[in-house]
Amino acid sequence: MSRAFFLAVGLFVMFLGVQTLGVQRFVLKAHDPPAARASGSGAAAAGPNKVLEPPPWAPWSLMATGAVVSLYAVTLPINRK
Repeated sequence: MSRAFFLAVGLFVMFLGVQTLGVQRFVLKAHDPPAARASGSGAAAAGPNKVLEPPPWAPWSLMATGAVVSLYAVTLPINRK
């Protein structure tokens, strides 16, 4: 169970690093709370967008961390009961 968990987390972090390497910025849409949207105008007004720009070291750090965790998962002993 822990072997599969660590392998999944390691691969997820590694793929997140590869994705971060391929983009310059992430734009996240922010929505107003439901109470503010019920103004009766019918159109849902979106709030300001949040822009995340990863630093240059982030993709390499994520890929290295994911690789280390994945290798750790491979070296765990198999529990057969």
